[in-house]
Amino acid sequence: MTTATRKKILIIGPAFPYRGGNSLFVSYVYDSLKDNFEVVIFNYKLLYPSLLFPGTTQFDNSGTTIKKAPNRRVVNSINPFNWISVASKIVKENPDLIVFDWWHPFFGLCHFGISAMLPSKLKKKIIFITENYISHEGNFIDRFLTKIGLVNSKAFVALSDVVEQELISNNPDKKIFRSELPVYDCYKFDDGLLEQTRLKLGYTNSDKILLFFGYVRKYKGLDILIDAMPEILTNHAETKLLIVGEFYDDPSEYITQIKSLGIQDKVKIINRFVPNEEVGEYYLASDLVVLPYRSATQSGILNVAYGLLKPVLVTNVGGLSEFMIDNKTGILVKPNSSAEIAKGVQKFFELNSSVNFEENIRTYICSNKFEKLPKLFEEILSDIK
Repeated sequence: MTTATRKKILIIGPAFPYRGGNSLFVSYVYDSLKDNFEVVIFNYKLLYPSLLFPGTTQFDNSGTTIKKAPNRRVVNSINPFNWISVASKIVKENPDLIVFDWWHPFFGLCHFGISAMLPSKLKKKIIFITENYISHEGNFIDRFLTKIGLVNSKAFVALSDVVEQELISNNPDKKIFRSELPVYDCYKFDDGLLEQTRLKLGYTNSDKILLFFGYVRKYKGLDILIDAMPEILTNHAETKLLIVGEFYDDPSEYITQIKSLGIQDKVKIINRFVPNEEVGEYYLASDLVVLPYRSATQSGILNVAYGLLKPVLVTNVGGLSEFMIDNKTGILVKPNSSAEIAKGVQKFFELNSSVNFEENIRTYICSNKFEKLPKLFEEILSDIK
């Protein structure tokens, strides 16, 4: 397709220098579409107000930048006057398709304000990629902001079956397209450094390492995993739990829990946002990545694990089970139960000698729907007129 005939897609979403999964996702979308379309990203110049952000910084301070999609930082999430300006900039771009990346109801007013101020010919070209529908910790206000935030969308791209069904229930007159999160294969790490990496982290080759990775909030169920450790240790005393990620909850609650169970020597906590250049080594050092979530739609943590060919243990909540094959790419267990987590870990250790999890994951990720994103957007463009 020649440059002269390429359609223009304008994406409104976070990108570098912001950190985290949403920024990484938008960058992957850019990389997937850039050869087939002219892609413009309107990034945020203010994402979350500092008072509302629970972490240390919203910005990626890594020494290594793994994905840096070109973007213009023009959107202020809380300034209505800015929304008028952004709408004007969109009009000047005159895109063939306007794509809002949606993951949290906080952005409902911002997305409504920008989309409502567009002329009718551009309103017909609005779609939302919905990473989540209602947030994991949603309430009445979240539901209201979601409803108003998505009201001007003409169609949706859902990234999981559970989100697709929520969209169908709440938007029966709008078309839903399907994709999924990409496999995040950008954190490659040399398998030959396994022993060296384990020694660096204070482990030996005989240790069995369970990894909990990502920011810590109640819905992610870290407390359930910690409660499972005594039972896991009964059968596998060499098991260690590695917790890596920034705590958005009070870490003292988890530390107290660990001490009360008497497993301090079996648990290592690294309470900080992990820079890009270090992500791979934590996955490399682990045997199993555990996602003991109470609720979820999909998870970038799972897709990072697959990118590094690491098996996962996930709870059967939301859309997590859609992205794994039980007993082949990982282990699926019932949610909200430390006993189920312990049984799942035991099952993994039993299967690990006979099941080639790595090869199964390698085969499974070849079917990832995200790889067909350019074709999907051709379909969307032909449908949204």
